[in-house]
Amino acid sequence: MCTILLSIKPEYTNRILEGSKKFEFRRSVAKRKVDRILIYSTAPEMKVVAMVEVIGVMKDSPKKLWEKTRTHAGISRPKFMDYYANRSVAYAYQLGELQKFDTPKTLAEYGISAAPQSFVYIEG
Repeated sequence: MCTILLSIKPEYTNRILEGSKKFEFRRSVAKRKVDRILIYSTAPEMKVVAMVEVIGVMKDSPKKLWEKTRTHAGISRPKFMDYYANRSVAYAYQLGELQKFDTPKTLAEYGISAAPQSFVYIEG
């Protein structure tokens, strides 16, 4: 099993937790097959709040990926297109079963000293 930790803005973290956001969009993805994502909600929360199963990874042009994911994107089309401006390839982790932590965890509990810009592999 491969787990990564992703830094996600609280606005999008909340949409994942409430179930309206079923895709996490990225400009690049991990080289290894990812089974689970630990969700680190960035400032002001700054805690690991949940773990979510990865059903699959989608890769396409931004326009085509938007068409495939828009109903559960959890982001507006203009923000999506801005995020992928000048990019020919877009990626999305398709999110599955969610486990919200009763008590959010710190990065230090995972041996991480600072929030990753992209992602970090979690060992063990």
